[in-house]
Amino acid sequence: MTCDMGISAAKANRGAAAVTPQSSPAPSQSAQSAGDPRRTNVPPPPGPAPEGMVWIPGGEFWMGAEEFPDAQPWHRVSVDGFWMDKTEVTNDQFSKFVKATNYVTVAEQAPRAEDFPGAPPENLVAGSVVFSPPDHPVKLNNHFHWWSYVKGANWRHPEGPKSTIKDRGNYPVVHIAYQDALAYAKWAGKRLPTEAEFEFAQRSGLERKPYAWGDELKLGGKFMANTFQGHFPDKNTKEDGHERAAPVASFPANRYGLYDMSGNVWEWTSDWYRHDYYQTLATQAPLTRNPQGPVDSFDPSEPGVKKKVHRGGSFLCTDQYCARYITGGRGKGEPDTGTNHVGFRLVRDLR
Repeated sequence: MTCDMGISAAKANRGAAAVTPQSSPAPSQSAQSAGDPRRTNVPPPPGPAPEGMVWIPGGEFWMGAEEFPDAQPWHRVSVDGFWMDKTEVTNDQFSKFVKATNYVTVAEQAPRAEDFPGAPPENLVAGSVVFSPPDHPVKLNNHFHWWSYVKGANWRHPEGPKSTIKDRGNYPVVHIAYQDALAYAKWAGKRLPTEAEFEFAQRSGLERKPYAWGDELKLGGKFMANTFQGHFPDKNTKEDGHERAAPVASFPANRYGLYDMSGNVWEWTSDWYRHDYYQTLATQAPLTRNPQGPVDSFDPSEPGVKKKVHRGGSFLCTDQYCARYITGGRGKGEPDTGTNHVGFRLVRDLR
């Protein structure tokens, strides 16, 4: 069982869930300064950085992860340099886009009857999928225990209609479908990263390391990312200071100056998902330059359901269920589906 399968099922069960209570914002850990000694030996940028972006120098690296079958085998990849947002796109940034364009996200639109044949009309209401933890331990083979389709949930109301993004302007925007991210990217003059670009930036020169910061889950005894501690899914002990999404840049940046490349919220990439894509690349050539992803999508766990690749993991990642915040871990999701643990960040080519 994977995270996305539970999300797909919850979406198909539109209208059956109750709204979950809004979480109170948790205190933020202090972010590490740009003077981090780990940032040594990073090539300088080719010019002034666009606002809120950092230069990713490009180069060759080993792509993959030995922990997950769909991230095997290790294969050699090279990417050209590019600019990348320091953080996930925030509520404040997305609000400016909506104000300028009057854009309406997928979650804010009522589903069409033709897309859900047989669904009762009363269930075809605008909403999105929300993490709704039980108050007691449950078996992990039934995702309905913690995923619910919530009427009125969207980027303005992350946990449902009674929640708000007031005082959460610097939190990552969530409940973003793939087409929502594309619309914002077009407005901003940027694009979504490829899967290879994301991993290269996430690793920031640390080859074959399990974490974006090295070999250990904690660095100097401190958590380096917003993930799930405690007993999944019923009890999050918040040892990292956060129960759900955290304000962007709450944890230290990596060697390239990027924040939250692991944990917090999943991030869309431009690639279609195929479980066997890495096997294909590894057999084609010893080095793949600027891979753009497969031409189609196939997930053997849900044949016939097209999916795009998510990267980075989220606040729900845990070794008990889904540890894909590990560097190289791959997520996946239907393009028309956002949740309260999926957001995005953008890149820009050198001009």
